[in-house]
Amino acid sequence: MVYQGEGRAALLQKPRPVIQKPTDAVIRVTLSTICSSDIHILHGAVPKAVPGVTLGHEFVGIVEETGPAVRSVSVGDRVAVNVETFCGECFFCKRGYVNNCTDPEGGWSLGCRIDGGQAEYARIPFADQGLIRIPDEVSDEEALFTGDLLSTGYWAAQMVEIRKEDTVVVIGAGPAGLCTMLCARLYGPKRIIAIDCMKERLAFAEKYKMADLTFTPDDMDLLEREIRALTDGRGADAVVEAAGGTNTFEMAWRLARPNAVIGLEAMYEEPQTLPLPDMYGKNLIWKSGGVDACKCKEILELIREGRLDARPLITHTCTLSEIEKAYRIFENHEDGVMKYAVYPE
Repeated sequence: MVYQGEGRAALLQKPRPVIQKPTDAVIRVTLSTICSSDIHILHGAVPKAVPGVTLGHEFVGIVEETGPAVRSVSVGDRVAVNVETFCGECFFCKRGYVNNCTDPEGGWSLGCRIDGGQAEYARIPFADQGLIRIPDEVSDEEALFTGDLLSTGYWAAQMVEIRKEDTVVVIGAGPAGLCTMLCARLYGPKRIIAIDCMKERLAFAEKYKMADLTFTPDDMDLLEREIRALTDGRGADAVVEAAGGTNTFEMAWRLARPNAVIGLEAMYEEPQTLPLPDMYGKNLIWKSGGVDACKCKEILELIREGRLDARPLITHTCTLSEIEKAYRIFENHEDGVMKYAVYPE
């Protein structure tokens, strides 16, 4: 599935990828999915995206070939792919900030600046860091979201510093928000509150016990009063903004209690304004950025233990030959779609 410039993508034939550097691996893709970031690319909201690149950064597969410097995986291994490409040696990588790897192929490269995984085969740079063996007890479907969606939720839940008995608000009950709720549950909060304008997504969050309470943001003043009523007048202890809507940035700081941590997980397509005079005295801590996806082994172990299960997000399936139709359905939120599982032919 090839990005052809703003608003356009098509299923095209390309040569099978080959090893380019000693640290590369080539995998045969066994399962992939479509991410909202792929839609941002199509909307022209990711300036680094290169026309002609194969899309897809969320996939699993089997190692077909490795470069001579690869040590952590072998031919035949079943692997999850990390959304981030990182060298493991630069200033940022050594501190766990792998999203900011200084290598030219570092950061979010797959499916953005170099060919990704919505294909039959993919080349993975820095395979020792970018590929993680899937335990035998974990299926491809269970492992599918390890390298991006669950990594994003795990990172977001961690960055807002959730403590036991906290009230956590997640704005946006799309796939990223739902995975954040799954990961927030690991910290033992008192309640997780989901906010979304799509009632079917809130019903999904309740059905699978990802959220304890749900609200639609029809009236911001009323919503703020309701959150305060649940928290002895304080507001939420931790807020994750996973929607990136026109008013969700304001919603995040209004729902937070003083001295709360707000995590901006969403990708915005327009600049946001920080109204410092309006929030003066709340002493808020803001954290933002792209996911540092360096906890994939921990996530796979949690999946193996049964403590994380994102399979309910797979609401639709298709083959690679059907992916153009799947993009239309996913982009337009049709048919109750959450995530696609895209299988090879």
